[in-house]
This record gives sequence, C-alpha cells and structure tokens, in this order.
Amino acid sequence: MSDGLDPLILDLVEWVARTPRTYMEVIEAWRTSCPRLTVWEDAVERGYLVRIAGGAGRDASVAVTVQGLAFLRSRRPAPSLDLGLRA
Repeated sequence: MSDGLDPLILDLVEWVARTPRTYMEVIEAWRTSCPRLTVWEDAVERGYLVRIAGGAGRDASVAVTVQGLAFLRSRRPAPSLDLGLRA
C-alpha cells in the first residue's frame, strides 16, 4: 500500500497526533483540489484518521486512529513524543 503520498500522509498523521486539531484546521491545511495529491482523503480512507462530530457548540475534530498510530510508529519511532490515542 506504499506509494508516493506515503511521506505526506505520514506528515499529516504526525501533525494531528501532536495536538488536538479541529476538522476545519485540518482541511484548511491539508485539503487540495489536485486529484493527484489526495493526502487527507487517503489518510482517512486508509483508516489513519477519523473525523469526530462536534456537539453543543463545539467544532468537529480529527483524531488519529489505532491504525494511524501503528503507521506512525512503524515509520517514525520517537520515544520522546507522547502520541496518545484520542480516538
């Protein structure tokens, strides 16, 4: 399942894992209209990220899944990073 987007997908998963992100923040930073650069879409399709609906005035958020953490740890083992699972 490796392709040319893997490094960018890895960057996105790591970026989300570092701190809580709103859905709008993620989309503004990572969405593209280029059909060859589908980083956000591929990360979600692979099961690395999940969108969590907001409620009671809260914005929707994005979190790293168990699969996303496994992908991240297999490519960038970093014991100094606290990449706690939020979803």
